[in-house]
Amino acid sequence: MLRTSRSGYQQFGEDALSDDKFDAKPVYLVPILASLMVGLGCAYLLLTRSVPIYPVTPFPDTPSGSLSNAIYFVVIIAISATIFYLLLKWKSRKMIAFLTGFALTAASMLLSIFYLSALFSSVPNWELIVVVLSIIITVLFDIAIFRLGNKARNIVVVALGGALGVFLGASIPLLSAVLILAFLAVYDVVAVYKGPVGKIANAGLDQLKGLSFAFKDIQMGLGDLVFYSMLSAVMLLNEDFGGWIPYFGSVLGILIGSFVTLRILEKKGVFPGLPIPIFLGLAFGILWSLVPIYF
Repeated sequence: MLRTSRSGYQQFGEDALSDDKFDAKPVYLVPILASLMVGLGCAYLLLTRSVPIYPVTPFPDTPSGSLSNAIYFVVIIAISATIFYLLLKWKSRKMIAFLTGFALTAASMLLSIFYLSALFSSVPNWELIVVVLSIIITVLFDIAIFRLGNKARNIVVVALGGALGVFLGASIPLLSAVLILAFLAVYDVVAVYKGPVGKIANAGLDQLKGLSFAFKDIQMGLGDLVFYSMLSAVMLLNEDFGGWIPYFGSVLGILIGSFVTLRILEKKGVFPGLPIPIFLGLAFGILWSLVPIYF
């Protein structure tokens, strides 16, 4: 059984209890592609509607500020992963449930307000409509994650990954976004083999509902989908890259990188899930931005 696991971060791994040899096939890319398509819909909404977007990074998008932003994101993620690992180790199920529930509910409410504001901004009394619909969506989201079965949970996680990634891609300035993605890809290697992410995988993911999803005989984490979608959104939404051609280049790089990662798993058994897709996605997107013909 192939397993991709982390508490919101990135790791591909193989279940040591499985006696079956994993065989990588293109069908395993379906959840990634589905999440990217959700992200595409969200990004297209932002392209066609006027919505205020505020940076979520604490430092300006200067060379030194972007470097600080990348370090800031890595530190926050490393601390979060360590906390979840310690809670799993201490078997603090109630605290784990509270933290995951709070984080996912807050994310659902934030994203609902953000995208619904863009969708209904031209409608009279749109604020009330957005608030009511956001509450309804968040309640349904929580029911799907914590009350319904795996299929409903998987669908919601895939959609959340795409929507959250586009939000980050739109809210983080260009240089900071590129450095954050690159730093996270490098951190992923350390976190899988020496840090808390690998330990979380060994401790088990059953208590981290909503932070991972199962597809066939693999299990992937929410963080992979978020950062894949964030990368493609950076390419599409940023004028310096040129839009659609860089976007399709980044998506192609992500899918090729994900499949290469799966093929490596056939022999290595455990391998970080971000580096190859992220670096190929960045490389393809940046190179394709040099193409002089655009849609």
